[in-house]
Amino acid sequence: MSATTLPRAGTQTTSKQRASWQQTAGRVGFWILIAIILIYTLFPFYWAINTSLKSETELFGLATYVPQNPTLINYESVFANDQFLRGLANSAIVAGSTTLMALVIGSFAAYSLGRLQFKGRTVMLYLVLAMTMFPQISILSGLFSIVNGLGLFGSLGSLIVTYPLITLPFTVWTLTSFFKGLPAELEQAALVDGATGFQTFYMILLPLTAPALVTTGLLSFISAWNEYLFALTFTSINPSAQTVPVAIALFSGRISRQYPLAEIMAASVVVTIPLIVLVLVFQRRIVEGLTAGAVKG
Repeated sequence: MSATTLPRAGTQTTSKQRASWQQTAGRVGFWILIAIILIYTLFPFYWAINTSLKSETELFGLATYVPQNPTLINYESVFANDQFLRGLANSAIVAGSTTLMALVIGSFAAYSLGRLQFKGRTVMLYLVLAMTMFPQISILSGLFSIVNGLGLFGSLGSLIVTYPLITLPFTVWTLTSFFKGLPAELEQAALVDGATGFQTFYMILLPLTAPALVTTGLLSFISAWNEYLFALTFTSINPSAQTVPVAIALFSGRISRQYPLAEIMAASVVVTIPLIVLVLVFQRRIVEGLTAGAVKG
């Protein structure tokens, strides 16, 4: 009996060891993959910071992963550039206005598409989605004619009018799914209590979509903040209306006849900081917005 029992115990122990080794190897492989992804995504930003802290002499010398003589002269030059500071203010105005318009108009449209029943609703929803598939260059000539006809060419108004074409379709599509997921009993109870359709919308349903509003609003802000093609085209005759991406692209350094790479990197780091701050401030709402509806009770 003991002779037949021992091999079984040994086999059982070997199976447990093999399973343990496989589990450990899986965990190690998972963390290696995470490390590769982090390095791949964070290295460009690190290289921008590394480059921005180098002098012109060191920058065009032997490439190093750590600045030998770190300096803030590039940041001083950036903040001394009036065009860059004006571009920051213009970007804040345009991105803020675009985000507000996208959330206000998008929430009304999403409520209609998500909660109301009418003919052609599905077709309209997919048309909104199809708008996100067109590249910006394909509609640039038509927008140019419209902006020029409205007399907005060369002003911030041209960007505030055209940027919702980029942000609204995504906002409407995302918010529609959130409005669809809200319980119908909430709306019915509000109507029974005497609330109008508009009161039900902004007092009952809209607060429940706060995570989605924050998520879509932040993505709309980032999209408008980083947009370059429309800003370059519609403000080409008026440098004072250019946003910060255009200001960086046309950046002229403190040294003549030399490409100001270090200063451009410093400006890019400065421009990225507000976006990082916004993500850190609203990170809880962003996670709620991204995971809402993932688990149904």
